[in-house]
Amino acid sequence: DSLYREDQFYFSITYNTLMDKPSGLSQRKFSSGFSGGFLRDMPINKKRTVAIASGIGFTYNNYNQNMAISSTPETPLYTIVDSEAKYSKNKFSILSFDVPVEFRWRTSTYENHKFWRIYGGVKFSYLIYDRSVFNNGQDKVILSGNKDFNKLQYGAYISSGYNTINVYAYYGLNSLFKSAKINDESVNMKALNIGIIFYIL
Repeated sequence: DSLYREDQFYFSITYNTLMDKPSGLSQRKFSSGFSGGFLRDMPINKKRTVAIASGIGFTYNNYNQNMAISSTPETPLYTIVDSEAKYSKNKFSILSFDVPVEFRWRTSTYENHKFWRIYGGVKFSYLIYDRSVFNNGQDKVILSGNKDFNKLQYGAYISSGYNTINVYAYYGLNSLFKSAKINDESVNMKALNIGIIFYIL
């Protein structure tokens, strides 16, 4: 069909790092992320090689680092764990509902579904669940519903490659936290997630 659209399901796997970290904060272990969803393709030129797409999806990200979150979800306390201290787990995880909007360029035709592509856009995410865990072997603190997380997060992303598998990068344009502080220093960390994304027709 010469009036084809590249409507696609997508699934991504990323390595997650944190930008604009407060003093003393460092990441340990591997931090991963997973996302999936559906994109509706809307071609805007006659050859249908240029398009706009939007859709819905979900993202789960976790960040292993040395900022312990304790107390309660209503009055969370943030501290940097000393580099000499031993602990088995310290991370926070977030699950969000996503609305991506992207501009697309590709070399596709209605006869060939294997093509080069460059897709880029913005993703709006609404936080639906958060969880932080700190375990030093003696005490285990688990919190969810942390009031300091930004409910609405947004960022820019790009993906590029050939056929099903493509490289992917996302950079958060606003902070993961809206009001968290460590010793009166605001925690304004942003997400940088790099990995691969799969597109399935």
